[in-house]
Amino acid sequence: MKKAEYIDKDEMELAKSLETEEWVSDLTKKEKKQYEEYARNSLTKQKRINIRMTERDLKKIQAKAIEEGLPYQSLISMLIHKYNEGKVSIQEWHNMGIQQIADKSGSR
Repeated sequence: MKKAEYIDKDEMELAKSLETEEWVSDLTKKEKKQYEEYARNSLTKQKRINIRMTERDLKKIQAKAIEEGLPYQSLISMLIHKYNEGKVSIQEWHNMGIQQIADKSGSR
């Protein structure tokens, strides 16, 4: 096997620290499970759709997505997925913020 070529000393030290397992995850079991679910969902085949909505609604969704640190398409997809899984209802959306809806999936 060909030995890896490193750009600089820092990169070489980082690679060695990864190989010697110096890095330890600080994720809780709940967070790890949530990220595993995200990964599983991202591996499923996705279908592109078009949605007609008012410009005002789109701007609000984009603003909420920025607040949550997500692409707006991912936020829309997440909300649809949670609705389909029965993890959130339309009435709950009226009573909750986006982050509470996102967190809700881990509590059921």
